[in-house]
Amino acid sequence: MGFCRARRNVDGHIVAQNYGRATSLALDPIEKKPIARWRSGGTVLSVGSYGCNLRCPFCQNWQISQAESGDVAWRYVSPHELVDLAARERRRDPRMVGLAFTYNEPLIGWEYVRDCAKLARDSDLACVLVSNGCASESVVRALAPLTDAANIDLKSFSPAFYQSCAGDLDATRRTIEILAAEPSCHLEITTLVVTGINDSADEMRQIARWLASVDPNIVLHVTRFFPRWRLRDRPATPVEDVYRLADVAREELASVVVGNC
Repeated sequence: MGFCRARRNVDGHIVAQNYGRATSLALDPIEKKPIARWRSGGTVLSVGSYGCNLRCPFCQNWQISQAESGDVAWRYVSPHELVDLAARERRRDPRMVGLAFTYNEPLIGWEYVRDCAKLARDSDLACVLVSNGCASESVVRALAPLTDAANIDLKSFSPAFYQSCAGDLDATRRTIEILAAEPSCHLEITTLVVTGINDSADEMRQIARWLASVDPNIVLHVTRFFPRWRLRDRPATPVEDVYRLADVAREELASVVVGNC
């Protein structure tokens, strides 16, 4: 079993064991992903599985992202079934725009995202990706043309911070660059502000300045932390700090929104 708890070596082949294993299935407003500047007022059929390739101690969805198959209830939802569910909902409500791969880390089971997205295109349904962005470039390039909108977590601008979470800042930055360069993909970024960890004005300025160098029209979500999982020894981020750091980001970016306030 891999570190992500979702991929396994089977007879010398690495397979996505969580393929189609849905732990969460819900109809969400697109703004909840969060996507603020694309298909506003629309809804998406959100699907999540289990597992993650990071170990962020403040994980907000740790019950599924830090679990493996035996820890959570799941049911198999094939790509055809998922797309049929979304198409049925769209017939009922035209505000329904497509699928969102979210809740846990979808890129650890990227083959499922790919297969569903291809079918969704045939049914004129959009594909939304919510990810930490820590994946090999070949995976991101395979999915970029199939992705209509994405929100990528940029958790910090510190390589040491990413290493402490078992992640890779350079990989995340490369994912953002690839998606930003994809003409068919609308891209937004989220930075969760954790008190005492990544809440300095200097770091937020670095994040915003780099994002502006990639694409000045990128939307940045500056989001409030709440104590979760292994990081319960500090209070929720003060609301005034979130607004203050959002103002810092606005020095470089035109579209900055706050979340969880």
